[in-house]
Amino acid sequence: MYTEKVMEHFSNPRNVGEVEDANAVGTVGNPKCGDIMKITMRIEGDVLKDVKFKTFGCGAAVATSSIATELIKGKTVAQALSVTNSAVVEALEGLPPAKIHCSVLAEEAIKAAIADYYKRQGIDPEPIIGCNADCANCGK
Repeated sequence: MYTEKVMEHFSNPRNVGEVEDANAVGTVGNPKCGDIMKITMRIEGDVLKDVKFKTFGCGAAVATSSIATELIKGKTVAQALSVTNSAVVEALEGLPPAKIHCSVLAEEAIKAAIADYYKRQGIDPEPIIGCNADCANCGK
């Protein structure tokens, strides 16, 4: 059902925890399945110097969080924003169709953290990242 890569990242997740001096924090959840992902980052000079995650959820949620942090750590903000859920699935060498939503959460968590970073800098993130579809908290 799961690839060896998924099982490896579930059994030995990378970058677990919280970045102590984080200047970017993104938390997203899926009310249908109950998965919650929190990604914290330290961005310096447009580079993601440190990235960590905490995930409450199934094995696929943990694995997608783990691989997502590996895909973006050390990259520029623009490179991190280009990581799609499809890239997460590809890096894990596949996910069952019923678990694709976990890769979507990983992509959304990255974008939420970077949006938080821009907000802390006094920059409107929507023109850069797009709408996050969180209408209740949009303020518009």
